[in-house]
Amino acid sequence: MEQAIEKTGPITALGAMSGTSLDGVDAAIVVTDGVTIDRFGATAYKSYSAEERAVLASALGHWQGTEVDAATAVIEHVHRAVLADFPEADVIGFHGQTLAHAPHTRGTLQVGDGAWLATALDRPVVWDFRTADVEMGGEGAPLAPFFHFACAKYIGATRPLAFLNLGGVGNLTYVDPSFDQPEAAGALLAFDTGPANAPINDLVQARLGLPYDRDGQIAREGSVEINALDRFLAEPYFARIPPKSLDRNDFSQMMDQVGDLQDADAAATLTAMSAAAVREGLRYCPQTPTQLLVTGGGRNNPVLMEMLRSTLACPVKPVEDVGLDGDMLEAQAFAYLSVRVARGLPTSCPGTTGVRTPVAGGTISYPNAAAVAVHNR
Repeated sequence: MEQAIEKTGPITALGAMSGTSLDGVDAAIVVTDGVTIDRFGATAYKSYSAEERAVLASALGHWQGTEVDAATAVIEHVHRAVLADFPEADVIGFHGQTLAHAPHTRGTLQVGDGAWLATALDRPVVWDFRTADVEMGGEGAPLAPFFHFACAKYIGATRPLAFLNLGGVGNLTYVDPSFDQPEAAGALLAFDTGPANAPINDLVQARLGLPYDRDGQIAREGSVEINALDRFLAEPYFARIPPKSLDRNDFSQMMDQVGDLQDADAAATLTAMSAAAVREGLRYCPQTPTQLLVTGGGRNNPVLMEMLRSTLACPVKPVEDVGLDGDMLEAQAFAYLSVRVARGLPTSCPGTTGVRTPVAGGTISYPNAAAVAVHNR
């Protein structure tokens, strides 16, 4: 197994992602040498049960304790179940579940033991992707931008474009594909735009017992409360120069701003806030992207997509329009990053996380063996 991930040329990597929307685990195969994408392979998805989702939700914002222990058990159990069905994988990229993120004070916490998973699946596992970046002064997020750079090359882009991931939190990657390497100054700019699906999901879960606003049906019936939107946009975060990142609950006060509104008006207002945060973020791009490619669950919300299209100065498209898989892009990213870590290639740089210098940070665990930390820079 160790020889498989150290050989030259493309290898078959399996990535897994459990995001801040807490819907389930995505898994995806990418064949790559850690630089270019050779091809995409099989994918799978396993949703969390209502009970598992409740365990994870109760652990958000905690750094230790029984809630964290319970969330860890869920993450490890569900990942083992979904990843066991990919015998073709030479290496696994395991992100775990982010429970807390405060890079400049307490660090960042992703639960799930990659060493345990390596032994359980009898496969090398690359994990703990964020710690080295944070230790070197970076935000530790977002980490998908280096993969977005490879995707831009894969689809044949020649002019600057942007990827927008609308998960629980929104994050934006500006890519200039004229550069040869993602760590080159000017090739990438990435940052969290603001809250995306998380507050909408939390609202409809709390008020209506629904996991999310399917197709934006609730928001479509409501009206945006402009005063609440203006208060939201006055938050200091939007004036911060990127790179910058957020914890899922950093904008929890959004719920208070819509607390007195009817369900539809509250959903419409939170949706408008998510779109407005993207508009504010695009101001920091070196130039207007030729297109904005949207991935993550938010691209399936027609109301949110309409709001983006009506306020942005560039075409807004789901990533499927260019042949990519918006449901699996983040899982594919960690497959790709696992190979980069194994080969000592950078996974973040000053333009993506604010880290002082490009860094390849992660831990490689082999079955029944000691973990090997990789902090190349």
